[in-house]
Amino acid sequence: MVQVRQSTIIDAPIEEVWAILRDFNGHDRWHPAIASSKIDGGEPADAVGAVRHFRLADGGELREQLLALSDKDRRLSYCLLEAPLPLMGYVASIRLKPVTDGNATFWEWRSEFHPPAHRRDELVKLVAEDIYRAGFAAIRNLLGRRNVATPNDARPSPAIMPLRPTGVAPRSIPAPSILAPSLGTKETTRAILVERYGGPDMLQLKEIALPLPAPDEVRIRHTAIGVNFIDVYCRTGFFDLLQPPGVPGMEAAGVIEAVGSAISGLSVGDRVAYACPPVGAYAERRNMTADLLVRLSDDISDETAAASLLKGVTASFLLHDIHAVRPGEVVLIHAAAGGIGQLLVQWARHLGATVIATVSSDDKARIAERLGAHHVVVYSREDFAEAVMRLTAGAGANVIYDAVGVDTFAGSLAALAVRGHLVSFGQASGPVGAWDIDRLASKSITISRPNYAHYTDMPEKLAPHVDRFFAALRQRAVRVGQPASYDLAQAADAHRDLEARRTSGALVLLPWPRIKPPVRLSER
Repeated sequence: MVQVRQSTIIDAPIEEVWAILRDFNGHDRWHPAIASSKIDGGEPADAVGAVRHFRLADGGELREQLLALSDKDRRLSYCLLEAPLPLMGYVASIRLKPVTDGNATFWEWRSEFHPPAHRRDELVKLVAEDIYRAGFAAIRNLLGRRNVATPNDARPSPAIMPLRPTGVAPRSIPAPSILAPSLGTKETTRAILVERYGGPDMLQLKEIALPLPAPDEVRIRHTAIGVNFIDVYCRTGFFDLLQPPGVPGMEAAGVIEAVGSAISGLSVGDRVAYACPPVGAYAERRNMTADLLVRLSDDISDETAAASLLKGVTASFLLHDIHAVRPGEVVLIHAAAGGIGQLLVQWARHLGATVIATVSSDDKARIAERLGAHHVVVYSREDFAEAVMRLTAGAGANVIYDAVGVDTFAGSLAALAVRGHLVSFGQASGPVGAWDIDRLASKSITISRPNYAHYTDMPEKLAPHVDRFFAALRQRAVRVGQPASYDLAQAADAHRDLEARRTSGALVLLPWPRIKPPVRLSER
């Protein structure tokens, strides 16, 4: 799946811009690609579910359906029903915000869809330029005002999110801009750069350009950066979130240093964290879209947020959305001493499940036991599927959370109960390969392969998981241990330790030297 996002500033009041865009049947009056438009069945143009029928300027036809419209938030979303181009699963949204400095409007237009692999670049460019940027220019002309192009107008910025591993994939970030400062700016920052896919040695500390924040961005000075196995997939090219040369990392905490002109609700000095694409967290400082930032309260430290936010959000949707764990269920958790595994063990027990944990060593078994696992299986000396059947008197596990992959997949299927659910959310040991779906029928097995981005790519999706995870921390339903820390320059060592399973719990990179806090008078 690809996600295309474009934004701009319109030099006009937000009420004027919204009055045009909220008319779901009004594109033919301003967009150059549309020759005519009508609403099927005579429905009101602002009725959710209304279908508009376009005739394009080139003679083609398409139909789109209104999915949501909010005058309060000045936001609408719609999907494509029929089109002459293969934009499968196309869903788009338009959002407006007032610019705080001046009577102007920030406009974001974004979409996601499944293009054929051989036409991906062509269709991303068509959507970004011929639809979105052409629409921006048309609205300016309609309103009789022209605005100087913003940085986001100057270049397309598709953010490619993987539906599944696709090997070396098309460009997902504008690579040349990170290698040298843009004209008119001399800002740089130190970052870990991946110039070509490969092993941990590909993680090199470099000085890269740091452009001014776009209107909808803030600049963050990182204080702690999370290290996750998805970063390994990006480094090797297994996921297409990163196209060399690029900076890996999807999780960090820090302090806002600067805010774009369209930002409201965030200020310089605010403590924030994030756990989402686009990649780029392995850096001292970076610019980040504000929508998916999480404001940190005083009781959540920077290192705790950077070490656990991505894992906590993942655990939240695994335990509550992918499979809603119920009291009395038997839950099997692989790699239980790992970062996500530790959260799953604690949280599943808190939800009333009987927890069986698998680990690779006795030391890690003791960790899983301390976290509350009812049973621990050291799979290096015992067949875990046989152990599960013994522990459940032959019934099997209701749900299995498996981030290991090929080494555990077959055993996980064998260890499931009738109508059991296998949640395969990672493949640290390698891809599981092809399986005959008929083999699942013997137990009516369900398999899920969730993608993190599909549960976190919009504020309304992400917020419930963040709130749920922070509440679990405050209630002590889950506890996060002190993460293992590495200097930013030691990112390669962190990856080696992670891949070799020499770690338990979370890992963080520290981009700045530690500063000893001043001694309080009461402590002298």
